Amino acid sequence: MADETHLGEARDFMTTREVADYLRLKERRVYELVRRQEIPCTRVTGKWLFPRALVDLWLAEHAGGAARVPAPPVIAGSHDPLLDWAVKESGCGLALLPGGSLDGLKRFAEGGAVAAGLHLLDAESGAFNLPALTGGLGGPALVGAGAGAGVVLLEWAWRQQGLVVAAGNPHGIATLGDLKDKRLKVMGRQAEAGSHLLLAELLAREGLSFDDLDILDETARGETDLGLAVLEGRADAGLAIEAVARSLKLGFVPLLRERYDLLLRRRDYFEPPLAALFAFARTEAFVARAARMGGYDVSGLGTTRYNGA
Repeated sequence: MADETHLGEARDFMTTREVADYLRLKERRVYELVRRQEIPCTRVTGKWLFPRALVDLWLAEHAGGAARVPAPPVIAGSHDPLLDWAVKESGCGLALLPGGSLDGLKRFAEGGAVAAGLHLLDAESGAFNLPALTGGLGGPALVGAGAGAGVVLLEWAWRQQGLVVAAGNPHGIATLGDLKDKRLKVMGRQAEAGSHLLLAELLAREGLSFDDLDILDETARGETDLGLAVLEGRADAGLAIEAVARSLKLGFVPLLRERYDLLLRRRDYFEPPLAALFAFARTEAFVARAARMGGYDVSGLGTTRYNGA
């Protein structure tokens, strides 16, 4: 079911003549498709090359022709600082609506978003995100029982998750158990957030639960909001990614390496907004930014984790 190819880095390229033969078109028609930006291609040393994998997906998307109502140009789901920056810098025209991974799944299923950012750990299998598409963790079933056609799950980045603490880690926090033993104030996330579900699982592994912690009544709605709560002294700790701690010059206690994916429909990958975002994510500027932010591994960006053919 999972396809570990890279949508953005197809290894098998065809020339203009080869793609014309492959599609049973005249070369002139292929050049027209290129000029109108209607077929996946790239220009290398003055020649047009066509990734075979993307051409196959493009063909699948154009085999029907039924009219559809496009989803709004919104990426819903979990907040990710690197994605936030890339959306702005790429000029892709997409908007972000962070509300948590489960909220993103719901909006995507209802046609309210063109993509959804997810970081959902399945405790039983240890897998990220794909199990949630079958209806697990309280989300809508997008895979199985005839569903999932045209849905694609693409890797965005691996991220380091852990406890964001005050600069210098003055409380000497090393484990989740320290939050309980030292009676520290913990900033929580909304129930729909992947971080909330992840913290519940990490606590369970330590024989703990939310009832063992001093969870503040206030709820952080995003990664940066949680970091600011620690920076301002409203909380002693909270679960977030390393990049947030670095950006605010806070301490960080690593706990888990997780995968953050983007869920979208295959047809929308070829539309200008998402195409522009993924094209920007393959630039040196993007890779350099991810390295500066810290805690990111973007070497697998674009890997297809699920392809609902």
